[in-house]
Amino acid sequence: MKKVIAILLVLGLLLALGACSKSGGSASPGNIAPAGTQAPAAAASDTSTIAVGAVVLARDDVNEEEIYAFVSSIFENTASITQQHAKGGELDLKFASGVTSVPYHPGAARYYKEKGIDVAAVKEGAGTGAKANLTFGTGSDTGTYYGFGSVLANYVSNANDFTVTAVVSNGSKANIEDLDANDVQLCFAQSDVMSYAYNGERLFESPIQGFSVVAALYMEQVQIVTTKSAIASVADLKGKTVSIGAVGSGVYFNAIDVLSAYGLTEKDIKPVYQNFGDSADSLKDGKIDAAFIVAGAPTTAITDLAASGSVYLVSLDDSHIQTLLASSPFYTAYVIPAGTY
Repeated sequence: MKKVIAILLVLGLLLALGACSKSGGSASPGNIAPAGTQAPAAAASDTSTIAVGAVVLARDDVNEEEIYAFVSSIFENTASITQQHAKGGELDLKFASGVTSVPYHPGAARYYKEKGIDVAAVKEGAGTGAKANLTFGTGSDTGTYYGFGSVLANYVSNANDFTVTAVVSNGSKANIEDLDANDVQLCFAQSDVMSYAYNGERLFESPIQGFSVVAALYMEQVQIVTTKSAIASVADLKGKTVSIGAVGSGVYFNAIDVLSAYGLTEKDIKPVYQNFGDSADSLKDGKIDAAFIVAGAPTTAITDLAASGSVYLVSLDDSHIQTLLASSPFYTAYVIPAGTY
């Protein structure tokens, strides 16, 4: 009898030790969770943040028929495009045609009109250029602009008698400057940066108005990424080394806006000015504590970073989100669902 009891005690002890080893670990490498947690991404809470629109712009002199073909090729084939890139599933005609701060290119407006949608304004005199192959400015090769832009460019090229070539770029501000210089004829831009350019504000000393809207495609989330679970709030960034985007970029101003909502300035952190890929590398190497990345989630730079260790997203609380919405017409409240990464 004593032997039986001893065996039972040993078995119970082994079972208890096994349970402890399963419940006591931290998030496994490659998982992403909201900061302050140790839960795997699939079980993590949603991440609350703000977002801006990702808009395709064209030079005013791009041929009207080409822009019509560009828009119709995309929105008549969203299912096929979605099979190539998940962002295709977010394409929506009402969202695409809903920009009010900058007029639409006549070729795009004509397509929306055929679908029963009137845009807020159409650029007079645009669309008169000769047909030509088009270069499409996107963003970093680790960002959503380039990945999705390449899919769109290839799809439009294969469906028409002109080619669209997606090229890597330095993002929204640089894209609009390249558009103005005719180095590209199409480009991606954040909706806020687009408006700053058109009105000559913040990033731009004088207005740039030789472009018009083709389509708003999806929302870009302001993602605050860290490898340190102790950074659970924007307030925790005080005194930390933080990448706030390339100097003069749209990301930079988004970061400044978010910090300001929490009563922080650029002087309250140790700022580093890097693009998506460099920020991810610096996080991986432990050179910075956190980084602002503004791109459609999931973003390649963050996904790749998660493959090498635990990564966390910092949520914004509701009161500070409302402060940001009140201060800028370009921001929209957004929730990045658990399990996005």
